Amino acid sequence: MHEVIFKLGCITISIDKSFKERLEKFPWVNWSEIGREELVKRYLFHKYTKTGNLTQEEERLCEKIDWHPVDELPISAAFIKKLKGIEKGKHSKPMTKEQLRQWLATV
Repeated sequence: MHEVIFKLGCITISIDKSFKERLEKFPWVNWSEIGREELVKRYLFHKYTKTGNLTQEEERLCEKIDWHPVDELPISAAFIKKLKGIEKGKHSKPMTKEQLRQWLATV
């Protein structure tokens, strides 16, 4: 598997003292890494919403961090309507034990 590398410059973020004290309560957390990942996500989200595309490298990065820009998009009204229809309907039919075994074998 290829490692996706984004070459980033160094940035400094100012935060107030009380917030810094709260972050210091979690010394095991690599806040720089979290910040880097969130900046990359923001960049990818912006690019995806403008173009609808990502490069293969960017797709691999999304896979690696188990995230995709589409995850951040609002749910469409049509999809919500479809879910509500499913919710009101009958979800499944009764199965015999044998039918259940056969179905489980396919999953």
